[in-house]
Amino acid sequence: MRRFMLGPMLLLATATGHAQEMPAPVELTFEQAHARLEQVSDALAAADANLRGKQDLADASRRMRLPELSLEARYMEFQKTLELPPGSLAPVAEAFGIDSPLRFRQRDWRMRPMVTAVLPLYTGGQIPAARGAAAAAVREADAERAQQAQRLVSELVEAYFGLRLAEQAVAVRREIRDGMERHLAHTALLEREGFATRAQRMQATVARDGSEREYRKAVNERDAASAGLALMLRSGGPLVPATPLFVDSAPVGTLEEFTRAALDNHPQLAQLRALDAQAGEGVRAQQAALKPQVFLFGQYDLHREDALLTDPDWAFGVGVKYTFLSGRDRPRRISAARAQQDQAQAALREAQNRVAIGVAQAWNALETARQQYLLQDSSIGHARENLRLQELSFREGQSTSLDVIDARLGLGGALVERARAAFEYDVALARLLELSGQSARFADHIRRADHKVLP
Repeated sequence: MRRFMLGPMLLLATATGHAQEMPAPVELTFEQAHARLEQVSDALAAADANLRGKQDLADASRRMRLPELSLEARYMEFQKTLELPPGSLAPVAEAFGIDSPLRFRQRDWRMRPMVTAVLPLYTGGQIPAARGAAAAAVREADAERAQQAQRLVSELVEAYFGLRLAEQAVAVRREIRDGMERHLAHTALLEREGFATRAQRMQATVARDGSEREYRKAVNERDAASAGLALMLRSGGPLVPATPLFVDSAPVGTLEEFTRAALDNHPQLAQLRALDAQAGEGVRAQQAALKPQVFLFGQYDLHREDALLTDPDWAFGVGVKYTFLSGRDRPRRISAARAQQDQAQAALREAQNRVAIGVAQAWNALETARQQYLLQDSSIGHARENLRLQELSFREGQSTSLDVIDARLGLGGALVERARAAFEYDVALARLLELSGQSARFADHIRRADHKVLP
């Protein structure tokens, strides 16, 4: 007997061990989920790294006016030939058989270490252009980081409240299924007592089976939404959202207010403005290539005892450099830089127009969802009362089983549609705030909302 009981006991112990290994669900508010996403997001980490790199380059550009100090060492073989005319000593040299002019030739290996310092005085505008371009690159990276952060808020809203919507659908479908089960049992009882027909019982059975399929489908969709949110937040286990779907019955603001805010604060527009500034500095840099450069220089020989005859011990002075002819075709480079600036300005104008269109679409979607929610909210009470009356009438034989089924499905559909309207409101609000550069205010809207949708 013990031998036969061993198998079930092992299975029970294994199942208990697996149950203990599964992590407990973690409950998170939206603000907690947002804080976690900012910590684990690789996209935000990449944007942060890009910003740090651009900031380092900007810091480096501030030192461009400092002198450049370099050490150069050459170990070289050389040959030097000198010819010295004897001048007034020519008769003496001729008397002693010395050739005129005197020729000297030296061939040797030498080490030539030199320290050189160069301090730019005037570069034609290259240094200010480089500094301006570096500062604009920092603004571009900062705007890109802000755009990524605000995009993450919208993505989190869709995933977080999408799970909330899926939970609401599961609750409604469960209620419909349980209601259909009760209706089927009641119909079967009435059939046995002769107050309901077999066709009505079959209708109730089909409706019960359909509600079971919809419930299982809702459960699968909820599990998929839960897994998606867990992966987004790198939680390693199931998550339970604590913040419900919400709607504010009052409008959040006018379209004109959000449009002005978007044109002033949208990160993409700030990024394009920074690109325009960089292109303008690029034009200045190319124009500077046509101007002379003035600099101070100094040079010191670290091994004077082994110097060549023509090498100075040290030198100090002012230098001027001007390039008259270059194969780089500098005028064409200026034209290309101006074309790049024109491109940046055109892209900025196009983006401003697209942002204004996006704000209008998001604002209208928000208003549509708000109005749909309020309309559904007011009609759910009527749907509940209709179901109650249809069930009462069916018991008294004054309505059919199909009337009860339709009433219950109508109530369930109204509940799901109200939750969907709240979800669409939340997503549209996040999109509107993202476009207007105000995603950080999403939590404020959650706190002030006067309608909450709970399963």
